[in-house]
Amino acid sequence: MQTSNPQAAPGPPPPVVEGKSEFFAQLNRFWQRVTEGLELSQLWKQFSADARSSYRLYHRDFRARAPQETRKRSFLHTAQEYIWAILEKLTPARRVCLLLGVVLLLIPSGGYSYLKKSGELVVVELDPHFWGGAVLFVLLMLEIADRVVMKRDLEIARDIQRWLLPAKPPQVRGLEIAFTTRPANTVAGDFYDVFSRPAAGSSEPHFLLAVADVAGKSIPAALLMATFQASLKTLSETSTSLADLVTSMNHYACTNSQSGLRFTTAFLAEFDPASRALTYINAGHNAPMLRRRSGVIERLSVGGLPLGMWADKSYEAGKLILESGDWLVIFTDGVVEAVNGGDEEYGEERVLNLLQMGATATPEELLRRMMSDLDAFVGPTPQHDDITCMLVKAV
Repeated sequence: MQTSNPQAAPGPPPPVVEGKSEFFAQLNRFWQRVTEGLELSQLWKQFSADARSSYRLYHRDFRARAPQETRKRSFLHTAQEYIWAILEKLTPARRVCLLLGVVLLLIPSGGYSYLKKSGELVVVELDPHFWGGAVLFVLLMLEIADRVVMKRDLEIARDIQRWLLPAKPPQVRGLEIAFTTRPANTVAGDFYDVFSRPAAGSSEPHFLLAVADVAGKSIPAALLMATFQASLKTLSETSTSLADLVTSMNHYACTNSQSGLRFTTAFLAEFDPASRALTYINAGHNAPMLRRRSGVIERLSVGGLPLGMWADKSYEAGKLILESGDWLVIFTDGVVEAVNGGDEEYGEERVLNLLQMGATATPEELLRRMMSDLDAFVGPTPQHDDITCMLVKAV
């Protein structure tokens, strides 16, 4: 006689509900499409960055609306000024829609009843919350449509700007060059270029190295950057001295600077491959770092005021000889003023340390190290200025 052990023969596995698993699969695909594969921590960082950016935008308008002596008023007054700062970003019709939607959301749900002639009691329920949400949803769709159009236009402008800037440096006898730029927004106000120009009394062309930073950001700065590049290329076609070139650039910039409000800081240098002489003018720009082969650091500050401030100002040119093993680091203030989450600036000391430690590397390698170190320093903190850097090594 055999006895059965109920634990020895497990029953069949529970049936798989195919409809339920397919539902969760579709839900997962929908979530991946919405989030573009980002994790929750990444989404939170992105939301925090967007929230801080929006707050700075509205806070700037609040400070412009409220004079210094009225900023210490009551909480209601401060809230009122912030509300106006938000409303003024909308068209009048959309302001009405926003106010209507908010009012409908604040009205409590309710209804009313009336008696028909037949004696039947009719009760009508009102749900203002639904209509308030519908009005705000329509407003959201209108704002999204505007943003999509603007984003498309900005992407076109970004592509044009990338086309205007060189993708890679030209071959220059005696120099190795690398450069990069990172806009704070879709388009940037930074400019860099390396190109040949005719030299007086010489059959071999000289090469112009230029890095510039237009005051401001986004579209206005990008438009002025484009005019700066066009004027620089046009004026460089003649074999004038660098001082005359910069003076002409300043005259031109003064006609487009809105009485000096839209000035441009620039570092322009002309390299003669035959004599290895570098003539430069610093027009109010961050002083580039020149590391000699011996390790000594020099700063190239000879020049004058930023371009576009005063038309009658003259510029003094500095001159030096680049020897094999010398390094030249040209950068905009977005590099050294990049901040991390603790509001600490990257600073010139870090750039100098990387330069000293990487003197034997190629410009491409050292530039890659600098950008990686900068990324590690700032982390997810959004930057408020464009970042541009050019490295030049004499060989």
